Amino acid sequence: MSREPTVRAAGGIVRRRRHGTWEILLVHRPRYDDWSLPKGKADDGERDEDTALREVEEETGLRCELGTPVGETRYRDGKGRRKVVRYWMMDPVSATHAFVPNAEVDEVVWCSTADAAARCTYQHDRDLLHGIGELT
Repeated sequence: MSREPTVRAAGGIVRRRRHGTWEILLVHRPRYDDWSLPKGKADDGERDEDTALREVEEETGLRCELGTPVGETRYRDGKGRRKVVRYWMMDPVSATHAFVPNAEVDEVVWCSTADAAARCTYQHDRDLLHGIGELT
């Protein structure tokens, strides 16, 4: 009996305080024409926390500090495989480089938590954002 493999991924809810309110960073992926939280697949043997930090930096150019775990999403990916994505709250500590649009992520946007939830393409991302409440 074979067990269906699960794709392991991780990412972050990157936040910043601006004009007294919290903003969330979203990424646009042109391949899927979707808005989502920054995330990506784990490398073999990589811890989820390390995956989350690496993927956020690769997709946004921001080096972040890992905060508290905020949940996970489970869904079928574009190839029909089961996928589990674990998320952490993250605060930027520096920009490793200026964001440069590329084939994977062509745009990033900071927006209020409510606007981020409304803009996310997928219900599982919206549910995650609704579940975190205030970002304090």
